[in-house]
Amino acid sequence: MNGTLTRALLAGACCLMLGLNPTQAQVTEPVKPTSRIVEDGGTGPYRAIMLQEASLPTHTVLRPQDLKPFGRGKKLPIIAWGNGACANSPWEHINFLSEVASYGFLVVAIGPMPQEGEKGGGRSTSSQMKDAIDWAIAQSKDHKSMLYGKIDTSKIAVSGMSCGGLQTLENAPDPRVTTAVICNSGILGNPGAGIPGMPPVSKDQLKKLHTPTLYILGGEKDIAYKNGMDDFERIDDVPVFVANMDVGHGGTYRQPHGGEFAKVATAWFEWQLKGDRKAGEMFTGNPPGLAKDPHWTVQKKRL
Repeated sequence: MNGTLTRALLAGACCLMLGLNPTQAQVTEPVKPTSRIVEDGGTGPYRAIMLQEASLPTHTVLRPQDLKPFGRGKKLPIIAWGNGACANSPWEHINFLSEVASYGFLVVAIGPMPQEGEKGGGRSTSSQMKDAIDWAIAQSKDHKSMLYGKIDTSKIAVSGMSCGGLQTLENAPDPRVTTAVICNSGILGNPGAGIPGMPPVSKDQLKKLHTPTLYILGGEKDIAYKNGMDDFERIDDVPVFVANMDVGHGGTYRQPHGGEFAKVATAWFEWQLKGDRKAGEMFTGNPPGLAKDPHWTVQKKRL
């Protein structure tokens, strides 16, 4: 008798002995959680939650768990995020992104929500960053959405790490964008020489920037250091700030609450997307506030 048929008959017999319909005994895949709190939800005033939204299964959303404080007088700016290695998962960056979200931002990261201990995989594309922005704007207008009327669609940041930084630079010319934050990244002198799937942007792309721009780099140990610093030197038409911390290409994203990189990025977002002048003092003045921190070396133009 065929082995498969034998096993099926035995399984059916067992089910009948137990009084079960054979179809009831089939093992089903456990339902994956569609939300979870990263660490403790961040150190900001709004405990953050990470979500897999049914209306955007290709992305991960991080935002304040309680949306009641947000509405007409206080809205959530949008941050679209691209991952390192062109990965289609933000698993390496969730501590960092949760921390940023806890300060009252809607973060939409490329890639499905990573499960606990899951690293995710696959390649992402720059167009997914625009998908994130389009979705957030649509949610702000959808009467059925929990985010209806709670999103500031006039304040939009694009940001990302390494390959995600190049995706950021590719999307930064979008007229809807308010600011760009490029992390551990910079345009290669030889476009297309990077890993497969990396946006083949050239240095001419820098002339298309129309918003204040922040570079956060990992110092001379960072493989993107020379490219990022070269970008900084070439940018002359918009305000630009570069901050270096001697941690290499991996940054501090996986440290508790995203480490020092999260503090700097959050302050920039607070300043650029919410008009928080106190936060802006980290980047303004001579010397700027961040220059007083021994962990960082900084340069700026037009600020």
